[in-house]
Amino acid sequence: MNIKQEGNVPQKITHGNCLCGAAHWTIHGEILDATICNCTACRRSGALWAYDYEGHGIHVTAPEGGLTAYVRGSGSLSFNFCRVCGNLVCWRGTKPDKDGRTRIAVNLRLAEPGDVAGVPLQCFEGLHSFEDLPMDGRRIADVVF
Repeated sequence: MNIKQEGNVPQKITHGNCLCGAAHWTIHGEILDATICNCTACRRSGALWAYDYEGHGIHVTAPEGGLTAYVRGSGSLSFNFCRVCGNLVCWRGTKPDKDGRTRIAVNLRLAEPGDVAGVPLQCFEGLHSFEDLPMDGRRIADVVF
């Protein structure tokens, strides 16, 4: 984690990378929460998601062809994996929103544990009801370490 000066206000920057180091992401600004989801895809990967828009609060970099995407059926998002080590790096919306921005989430499990340990968890019931569950006070450190 780094602090970048934005005018007079320091801005937190959190970094993550895959196991082999080929793919990287950064989040600019405070991470308000991390989503832990029980849908069939997230449950299998164990991802913890932080959301924003591609090229705005979140930046993902990888070599040309370094990420491979999986889109389930006619899905609205793609899961993107490092082509070398197989780590799940992010998901991306398959279509831009009405304002032209593309929704993206990065896998916080690729960050240094201490950099994200205090981030509150938002449980999402993605298997049946597709809704946020009440916050229960847990943080990433409670489920990872």
